Amino acid sequence: MVGKYGLKNKREVWRVHLLLSRFRKAARELLTLEEKDSRRLFEGAALLNRMHRYGLLTNEELKLDYVLGLTLNKFLDKRLQTRIYQEGFQAKSIHQARVFIHQRHIKVGKNLVNANQFLVRTSSEKKINLAPLSPFETKKASRTSRKKNKGKKPADE
Repeated sequence: MVGKYGLKNKREVWRVHLLLSRFRKAARELLTLEEKDSRRLFEGAALLNRMHRYGLLTNEELKLDYVLGLTLNKFLDKRLQTRIYQEGFQAKSIHQARVFIHQRHIKVGKNLVNANQFLVRTSSEKKINLAPLSPFETKKASRTSRKKNKGKKPADE
C-alpha cells in the first residue's frame, strides 16, 4: 500500500486509518441511537454530507451503514498526490506527483497546495492546475538548466 500510493512511510497509512476509524466510530454511535432521534438526524446528515463532498459515498449510498463499509483505499484515492498521478499532470510516477506537490507546482482552485495528504473534494477535482509561476506552466528554463547553458552559444545562430 505504501508503494502503490507513493506514501513516505507507514505513519501516513496510520494517519488515514485513524481518520477512517473516527468516521466509523461516529457512524456506529449514531446507529445505536433511535432512528428518529434528533442527534442521529442532525449529526448523521452532517457526516453523510461530508462523505459525499469528498466523493467517498455516492447519492445511492447516503446511509450510515455505508460509512462502516468505507475502506482505506477509497481515502487514499482521494489524496491530491493520487489525483495528480491518475489525471496525468506530467507526472510519470506517483512519486514524481509527490515531488510536484512538495515543490509547489500544483494549485487547487486559487490556493497553492504543498501537502500531499490534501483530500480533494469532488467540486475541486476540476480545479487542479499547475501553479502560475511553475516552470512547467511558464516553460521558462529552470535554474540548473540555465546554469548549464550559461557558457554555451545559442543554437539558433
